[in-house]
Amino acid sequence: MTKAEFPPHTAAIRAHFESGATRPLAWRRAQLEGLVAMSREREGEIAEALAADLGKPAFEAYVSEIGFIASHARHALKHLRRWSRPRRKPLDLLNLPGRAWLQPEPRGVVLILAPWNYPWHLALSPLIGALSAGCCAVLKPSEHAPATSTLLARLLPEYLDPDAIRVVEGDAAAAEALLAEPFDLVFFTGSTAVGRKVMQAASVHLTPVVLELGGKSPTIVARDTDLAVAARRIAWGKSLNAGQTCVAPDYLLVERAVAAPFLEALAAEFRRQLGKSPANSRHYGRIVNRHHFDRLSTMLGEGETLFGGQSDAEALFIAPTILRNPAPDSAALGEEIFGPVLPVIEVDSIDDAIAHVRAGPKPLALYLFSASRETHRKVIAETSTGAVVINDVMMQVSPPGLPFGGVGASGIGAYHGAASFDTFSHLKPVLRKWAWGDVAARYPPYSTRARRWLRRLF
Repeated sequence: MTKAEFPPHTAAIRAHFESGATRPLAWRRAQLEGLVAMSREREGEIAEALAADLGKPAFEAYVSEIGFIASHARHALKHLRRWSRPRRKPLDLLNLPGRAWLQPEPRGVVLILAPWNYPWHLALSPLIGALSAGCCAVLKPSEHAPATSTLLARLLPEYLDPDAIRVVEGDAAAAEALLAEPFDLVFFTGSTAVGRKVMQAASVHLTPVVLELGGKSPTIVARDTDLAVAARRIAWGKSLNAGQTCVAPDYLLVERAVAAPFLEALAAEFRRQLGKSPANSRHYGRIVNRHHFDRLSTMLGEGETLFGGQSDAEALFIAPTILRNPAPDSAALGEEIFGPVLPVIEVDSIDDAIAHVRAGPKPLALYLFSASRETHRKVIAETSTGAVVINDVMMQVSPPGLPFGGVGASGIGAYHGAASFDTFSHLKPVLRKWAWGDVAARYPPYSTRARRWLRRLF
């Protein structure tokens, strides 16, 4: 479909928004309840679509996608009334008597561009924020997860207001055509390279953007940590969704003093969690398509392979693979991996690990395994990243009360819970004054006394 052939989507949906139909809290609750019901009633169909697109195991699909959406929608239902209230703000003496507050109002008609790696979760998670705020939305799922895209297009009109929520399927040309239309906010999840194009396209209409990108999220393993726990949690994080997670541990920075025992423990954990043959594990997914399989395959020979390395192009299978000390100019260290390849760099100290992180673009997440609170404080203070997790990986995504987003090259803006409501709202400042209590010294001509009084106020 060319841009010229692509029909406009904003006119009818904007008319629905302007009618005020989406502003009442009752409408917003009904949409959120629809998401909860859809998660419960269509779990089997959703899991089948995710298995078709990514080979995703059924329980992993529930925990990381279906159940996640239901949980966050219930959280929004619980807190919606409080989020929607005016937020009182203090006034200076010059504006007394009076009152000031922030009045949340929906941004309007928003565009959500979703990725393929968590095609249910990352399509509907921002939609929870849009619905909570009272927005209308056009949702464009990824064409690289076609089964999930088709299911979203079929199910959402059954559970949500079809005049307020539209699903548009298609490829990159469809996304380009949508970006040419005027929206009140564009929410994009994907790569940094595509995020730049989205931001450029949105700038034509001066449309604000939220960009949830990625980058190379480092994991620092200090010599004083519990190596068994670190290995267990890192192996889980790297094998979930076959490593195709924006906040997966991208590479490890391990203090040299514990590198050998830690890597032995890490390999043992991969074997324990996925068995001797991960290809036969019912807990391990597949690479999304041949393009990404070929891209990841080029990394398998970079560095010393301590574990894994097996692959099957026909099955789109790549085993979790530990690469020790790959070359600095290797693809595994230069690109966002987005797969089950795990480079390991040995460092002499935490200072060296921090220096390595600071030398690159700001990541979406940083993981630190250490028993030392001093080390915790040092890493938090001396690095800039979307989030820091201490002694675990990826769990920062779970709490709805914790904003999720990047910084610098890893993203713009944040969402989840109250942050989602605020992202899809305009917090409109309102100042209300009364006719009584007017102070004559405010107006010219200014006497010496009035000028002295006004100077004190400022």
